[in-house]
Amino acid sequence: MATLTIRNIDDAIKERLRVRAAMHGHSMEEEVRLILRKAVGGVTGPSLWERSRALFAGEKGVELERPDRSSDRTPPSFD
Repeated sequence: MATLTIRNIDDAIKERLRVRAAMHGHSMEEEVRLILRKAVGGVTGPSLWERSRALFAGEKGVELERPDRSSDRTPPSFD
């Protein structure tokens, strides 16, 4: 694991971070790790599904016709 040092953090921000960490029941370091992970970690799993539904639901969505699958080609022979 890497180590990151951040200098010149405003005292008010540090205090808010300390309070936030205490409210969540962990250290300031862990709170910062969680914040960074959320900020740069991307979206996966259930949250990805929720965001997709929010973006493409209702009037924003598109109804597509299903392609006809009744005349699929013959699978290739590997003999």
